[in-house]
Amino acid sequence: MRRPYRKLNLDERRILAQMLQAKATKTKIAEVLGRDRSTIHREIKRNWWHDEDVPQADGYWHVTAQTLADRRHLRRRKLEQHEDLRNEVIGKLKNGWSPEQIAGRLKIEPRAPYRICHETIYQYVYSENGQSQELGRYLPERQKKRKSRYARKARDRVFPLKTSIHNRPDVINDRSQFGNWEGDLMIFERAQGNANVATLIERKTRYTLLLRNNDRKSRPLMNKLINEMSPLPANARRSITFDRGFEFTSWRELHKGMGTKAWFCDPQAPWQKGSVENMNKRVRRYLPRDTALLSLPNRYMKSICDRLNATPRKCLGYRTPAEAFRDELMKLEET
Repeated sequence: MRRPYRKLNLDERRILAQMLQAKATKTKIAEVLGRDRSTIHREIKRNWWHDEDVPQADGYWHVTAQTLADRRHLRRRKLEQHEDLRNEVIGKLKNGWSPEQIAGRLKIEPRAPYRICHETIYQYVYSENGQSQELGRYLPERQKKRKSRYARKARDRVFPLKTSIHNRPDVINDRSQFGNWEGDLMIFERAQGNANVATLIERKTRYTLLLRNNDRKSRPLMNKLINEMSPLPANARRSITFDRGFEFTSWRELHKGMGTKAWFCDPQAPWQKGSVENMNKRVRRYLPRDTALLSLPNRYMKSICDRLNATPRKCLGYRTPAEAFRDELMKLEET
């Protein structure tokens, strides 16, 4: 297992400079400092001083190396130093842009005064300032905190390849089989705390469920889904397709609790569960982001569902989702 990378401090750079002057090998320097040889090689390459006017001054000098490293660190803090850049990045995050899209667009904008890499944006989002603004909620895939690069858990361990939407059976993809749902979580303004609404839509009938939650943690959300959907026949809750947000990392509980299988979209591809994404837009008419969810009576939430499920849909031959859902349940009873 690789150790997390730590930058060299001034004392380590002093020892490195002294050993270089003594003609020690990079391997020996790495052993003395308890570092990987690649770390030593990278440090020398990045912080080697070149003087065009006085070539004799070329070399690795620990004070100069520390200064060069500090300057690079300051450049990576562009978002803290430049308010206009910070406001532009935050605005695009709120408009649904990913950090990669923001960084990529800035590179091709001829009048953009700054350039920035997507990793810098991620670091700011998960910094103390970014967390105080809850910027993580605007990322395509949200996490509670970001671990160091080498400590991050591989996504394929949380969402294995076998659960990929590309392995989803054709009877789900073509909507010919009843009982396969899409799920998502609607987030509201910070003033509403952790209150959220889980949206579920059955792919064949477009029947919609809205579940209000007071917790964004994954396990409580899965328990909520199990409690609400368990009364349905098993063949009416065969599977649910989610994105890869941290709210769905406890997806295995669905199979344990009620036998429902989970499928997952590709990273940053919410359009692959287009039914629930489109339904969220409809629901936002009644539940905008500044809605005080906890103050709403249960009958109001039910009235939204009833209205959505009582609206005729062209894809259903102008039947309503409620009628189509009821017909499918009757078919299950007959079999």
